[in-house]
Amino acid sequence: MTAILVPDLGDGIVSVEVASWYKAEGAVVMKDDDLVELVTDKASFNVPAPVSGVLQRIHVAAGQEAVIGSSLGELV
Repeated sequence: MTAILVPDLGDGIVSVEVASWYKAEGAVVMKDDDLVELVTDKASFNVPAPVSGVLQRIHVAAGQEAVIGSSLGELV
């Protein structure tokens, strides 16, 4: 299992909102495919897949907040 983590976005940002997921649970993804869009009060960011695999579980749904370093989901 590989965790999909909220990256450190700098500028004192401590949390982000999940705007949308580009893939659904069970989807096959390739390394570097965009998985999820995160939004701060300053900008939006895409988080790519760290490895190829299957999106096993989404931990933070669209519209919810997550803190930097926390797990958004997991790939297997």
